[in-house]
Amino acid sequence: MFSYALSKLALGFLTSLEIFAFTLVFAIPLGLLVAFGSMSKFAPVKYLFRGIIWVIRGTPLMLQILVVCYGPGLIGLPAMRSPMLAVVIAFVINYACYFSEIYRGGIESVSKGQYEAGQVLGMTKNQVFFKIVLLQVIRRIIAPMSNEIITLVKDTSLANTISVVEIVKAARDMASSFGLELLPLLLGAGAFYLLFVGLLTIIFNKLEKKLSYYKV
Repeated sequence: MFSYALSKLALGFLTSLEIFAFTLVFAIPLGLLVAFGSMSKFAPVKYLFRGIIWVIRGTPLMLQILVVCYGPGLIGLPAMRSPMLAVVIAFVINYACYFSEIYRGGIESVSKGQYEAGQVLGMTKNQVFFKIVLLQVIRRIIAPMSNEIITLVKDTSLANTISVVEIVKAARDMASSFGLELLPLLLGAGAFYLLFVGLLTIIFNKLEKKLSYYKV
């Protein structure tokens, strides 16, 4: 029974990892686009993006998952048939908005003098950004980004809100199906999270040290 329970928890954790991976792949670049939108000099675009960020950051992720999953059907649009797809969409939108604020803070922390110096040297704005500013931004945002990414690992448990069988729901389903004690299964699920978060922490610490020579 122990090996069976472990295999079920491992399968549930694979689903959690899928949510984690899809969210990062899409939210990291989307967050940069949202950041550029929120810094736009064109006021309607700027305030549109800042309004979206305000709504997303001001409401619970669980509520956003429910809205993405059930909202279309309530307003006459085709209902979201795949709970997993609904979870991924909600997570991507949510984390893109959080990442965008981290990007914006990193970009705005670079002094305007560096932009001006690059332009004096004949570089275009894009060249200044990618050759001078970007590496400094990466160095400055690595710590807050790592915190958000570690939070994402734990937030994947919210997928069970709409019956996606991630690791926490796998533990609950086993407990109800086989009459097992729930607490040991939840502790086992917690062990998976701890190991993965520990691995991520080591990776981010090494990455931060590697990028330390860009500190100015």
